[in-house]
Amino acid sequence: MTRSSNSATPNLSNPDVVLIGAGIMSATLAVILKELDPKLKIEIHEVLGSEAQESSNAWNNAGTGHAALCELNYTPEKANGSIDISKALEVNTEFDLSRQLWAYLVAKGAIKDPQSFINPVPHMTFVRGVVNRNFLKKRFATLSNHPLYYGMEYSEDKKQIKEWIPLVMEGRDPNDVVAATRMVTGTDVNYGVLTKNLLDSLRGKDGFSIHFFSRVQDLRRHGNAWSVKIRDEKTGQHRYVQAKFVLIGAGGGSLPLLQKSGIPEGRGYGGFPVSGIWLRCDNPEVSSRHNAKVYGKASVGSPPMSVPHLDTRHIEGKVSVLFGPYAGFSTKFLKHGSYLDLFSSIDPENILPLLAVGKSNLALEEYLVGQVLESSEQRFAALREFYPNANEQDWKVEVAGQRAQIIKKDPVHGGILEFGTELITASDGSIVAMLGASPGASTAVWIMLQVIERCFRDNLAIAGWADKLKEMIPSYGQSLIDNPDLTERVRAETAAILKINDINSKETENDSRLSVVHGA
Repeated sequence: MTRSSNSATPNLSNPDVVLIGAGIMSATLAVILKELDPKLKIEIHEVLGSEAQESSNAWNNAGTGHAALCELNYTPEKANGSIDISKALEVNTEFDLSRQLWAYLVAKGAIKDPQSFINPVPHMTFVRGVVNRNFLKKRFATLSNHPLYYGMEYSEDKKQIKEWIPLVMEGRDPNDVVAATRMVTGTDVNYGVLTKNLLDSLRGKDGFSIHFFSRVQDLRRHGNAWSVKIRDEKTGQHRYVQAKFVLIGAGGGSLPLLQKSGIPEGRGYGGFPVSGIWLRCDNPEVSSRHNAKVYGKASVGSPPMSVPHLDTRHIEGKVSVLFGPYAGFSTKFLKHGSYLDLFSSIDPENILPLLAVGKSNLALEEYLVGQVLESSEQRFAALREFYPNANEQDWKVEVAGQRAQIIKKDPVHGGILEFGTELITASDGSIVAMLGASPGASTAVWIMLQVIERCFRDNLAIAGWADKLKEMIPSYGQSLIDNPDLTERVRAETAAILKINDINSKETENDSRLSVVHGA
């Protein structure tokens, strides 16, 4: 249901915190800050009519619950042939932080039903061909030797893989060389519903206000605070609020506001917009036979967000299957943005990085042009590589979310294009902008903890915040990568509360069903 700013809670005078954008990031930070200090006055401003309508919306993202269980781009092969799993370990444990906060909120009753936003769905990687099979086997051997990946399964056995993912195997050439890995601890997360759950837990609390159809137009320093200019999109009226701290968490809309803030840390940043399209199937005869998120290998030159995958999705009380995304290009920075977004973001500070990135990413540009020009027949042919017996009548096009990838200065190349998430923080910690994309939503808690550590250092040191964070997130301040006993404990506890799958590592060692290498 669409809510106007008039139906939201009243305006707060001089809030402590202004959060721009009503997506998963702002909702996560608002919840954490209110737990740490219930007296904080927090305002959220969202230009659209309700929360989570851009990248946090379920139809706009993969909802994978990115834990680096199935995504090959987190485990590159080194020049010497070994597999680098360092990024996978980081992302894997960052998702654990999200699980811990969600479990804390469910346990205290702030979120009533965990199945409203999270469901157990195995995460799988599926590859074809001898070279890809050999890579996946090495990847499995490296990951499964680490305690974080206890229970990972690997198979080259077509019968075994068919049991896991029948739609992927039925109708396939019997001479195909295939291999797959599976983690039954994977999840499907509806970040749109999660965002609503988080905000609903705050509505009605003293010192919390959320305003829709509320566009932040400008940011200016005003003494020790920020003067935030806000336009009511329904009435056209303007007002100003003074805030001690501002989070620019508006997805692709963050870059223009970062530029308007004038902080020196934001100079030289640009954005490279990437759009996407899904194929969506709501036929229960199909979805009932596919319970997995199956990731393949990306095409040469494609961005990480374009890795093909066949996904089970729990959305709006139904189970659907999505395939894609098919990458595209638009000059918009937001799905509901303007075609002028890219051009208006160009300034003297970022023009050279933009040109350098354009020159050094010709393969990416060629790939995106090819995707834009693809016909519906070509898109469906790509689906049939994953799902040979797919019936075209069962599928329809769903427009995915819009992403603005990061472009920034680089002393060697002039400019570089990055596909992760980055925080740009003022030296005094009074304002922070979040740029970038995947795996943002899945690691929202980890990202917002970085915001708190950078921007609320004094509170962490003297106000008891660190102890409260450890209550909310038991592993806070410790590395799960280096502490398998703690990992096992928090995963078991959060899995029980969230009603998702868990594998006890000690049980796994004695359970060949969960750790066997099939057909090798």
